[in-house]
Amino acid sequence: MQQRTRNFATVVYPESAPPDWKAILERHCIPAFISPLHNKDLDSEGNIKKEHYHIVIFFEGCKTKEQAKEIFDTIGGVGVEIVKNARAYSRYLCHLDNKDKVKYNPDDVIALSGADYNTMISLSSDKYTAIGEMIEFCMANNMISYAALLLYAKKNRFDWFKVLCDSATLTIVQFLKSRDWELRKYERNDYENE
Repeated sequence: MQQRTRNFATVVYPESAPPDWKAILERHCIPAFISPLHNKDLDSEGNIKKEHYHIVIFFEGCKTKEQAKEIFDTIGGVGVEIVKNARAYSRYLCHLDNKDKVKYNPDDVIALSGADYNTMISLSSDKYTAIGEMIEFCMANNMISYAALLLYAKKNRFDWFKVLCDSATLTIVQFLKSRDWELRKYERNDYENE
């Protein structure tokens, strides 16, 4: 009996794929992620590997490797890998958890047919990292306005914007209020000591 699962991955080499392979994949209407072009990966001897993309597809129901291969063959995919953990593989598209590998920008991942990359890769530890970065940013830039931070995040740091919208507003607002209070207290103390 053939093993059936929902998630599969392949590798696409640009020079051997159809020129419109991304559009072909999109026409299949299967949720999928296309990694950024991996053009800085090194082999075990330190040489740059051949440029490639990692592709992961997410079927609604269980499929066989052969069914996934039919899709991958249309885009020039090489091999079919069963994906046991969708989040871990999605994070691998940019080497987010691989310290020894070149990191790629998550903003460069292409999400197709309703797949949501940011939601898929989110870990609770990412939220705390983002909150820490926002606190450091506010301190370095003497920022005490939540509105200014939110607008900055919306324009420049969508990862922060998402964290602010989803769960961190109370923490950041309380930090900014407390920081404003401390700054005013020190200003009053300096004035009184003159």
